[in-house]
Amino acid sequence: MELTDLTARALADGYKAKQFSVPDVISAYLQRIEAENPKLNAYLEVFDDARAAATVAQERIVRGTAHPLTGVPIAVKDNILINGKRVSAASKMLENYTATYDATAIKKLKDAGAVFLGRTNMDEFAMGSSTEHSAFGPTRNPHDTARVPGGSSGGSAAAVAAHLAPIALGSETCGSIRQPASLCGLVGFKPTYGAVSRSGLIAMGSSLDQIGPFARTVADAELVFNTIRGCDPLDGTTLEDYSEGVAKNKKIGVPRSFVNDAQPETKVVFEKKLTELAGKGYDIVDIELPSAPYALPAYYIVMPAEVSTNLARLDGMRYGHHVDGMNLLDEYKKSRAEGFGPETRRRIILGTYILSSGYYDAYYRRATALRSIIAADLARAYETVSYIATPTAPGPAFKIGEKADPVSMYLEDIFSAPANLAGLPSISVPMGTVARDGKDLPVGIQFMTPKRTDATLFSVARDTLGEA
Repeated sequence: MELTDLTARALADGYKAKQFSVPDVISAYLQRIEAENPKLNAYLEVFDDARAAATVAQERIVRGTAHPLTGVPIAVKDNILINGKRVSAASKMLENYTATYDATAIKKLKDAGAVFLGRTNMDEFAMGSSTEHSAFGPTRNPHDTARVPGGSSGGSAAAVAAHLAPIALGSETCGSIRQPASLCGLVGFKPTYGAVSRSGLIAMGSSLDQIGPFARTVADAELVFNTIRGCDPLDGTTLEDYSEGVAKNKKIGVPRSFVNDAQPETKVVFEKKLTELAGKGYDIVDIELPSAPYALPAYYIVMPAEVSTNLARLDGMRYGHHVDGMNLLDEYKKSRAEGFGPETRRRIILGTYILSSGYYDAYYRRATALRSIIAADLARAYETVSYIATPTAPGPAFKIGEKADPVSMYLEDIFSAPANLAGLPSISVPMGTVARDGKDLPVGIQFMTPKRTDATLFSVARDTLGEA
């Protein structure tokens, strides 16, 4: 087996057994990235200090002070700050911005001894579901390079799927980890809101954003999550450490009317996977989530409003792309018009409109009220079931350029929105494939559980994949 085929846990075992060294592994990954990345555009930058970091990690292993992630390579989405490294959020606005501190998740991974390979492509400021909205070109799906990897964390997903990294960090505002995990055939995990610090994550929607892992196994995803989680004084929304709850039963709730929004072939694969889980002792129960179809409209009110607020600071004056103008207002207009791409401008304008006088009550206040109703519907469902299952995305990866209409692109998030609006943990794991143009493309199944029960998701995910 090639070194680049090994999981994070297998790499740790190999280091301990002295079967290979960290420099060996990092060299193998750098060679593979050099060969494959030009076709995929998964990485925007490969770090030139990765080999030096590998030497440091190897010394730690020799001393016997290694963490399970010591020496394990990791790719990082381009909106998570690494001190001294560029971080652009795949935007011309921040093309040359260098981070001055580490995100808390990065600091924890550094403390563990992980080796950072580079920063990965994404939809600009995490606004998109395909990684076509990057200022530096689209990322391509390793399963079919004519298709998207999903988004907004598509670069991280493509890197792991193409074995250009064993694990990667992404961020989620509405399915931006789970949806690309589904389209690339990976495990993608969105933690409970507040379980992982957002300090050092370039904000899109502050009440929705969460950092989480991509991996090829559930065990690796759980390992990364347990390393980066925890209360952080730099982020007032992080939760105090909590003891994980245990699933009260093995009932999986399926909102059938909601699942009907999936493509027919996806529903066939989904039902087959549910049958397999029933054979493993799970009880499949039909449930009602009457507000679930309204989660996506609510999200596309709340999110643009927060986008408008969070990106207001990027004016080309203090930092970011700057264009000279006739006066200060003209400089603001030109700097933001050139610095932001079309999708980002669309969401800023929509969010500003939503928050404007006369429309706040009509739109934003009603969306936040609906958000509470969605959370209440989910809570009622969890009175009888431990898990809620749906397809992760309506279908497999679509072709680059296929969803030029913004609304058709937004519908990719239909199954993702409830978990983000309610702050629930959710995980996507591969459930099978769907044939398109002579190729078998992966599709995923996602599970949701109540807040603060992240560990139970790893349990059902392992059973779904048949992991020990």
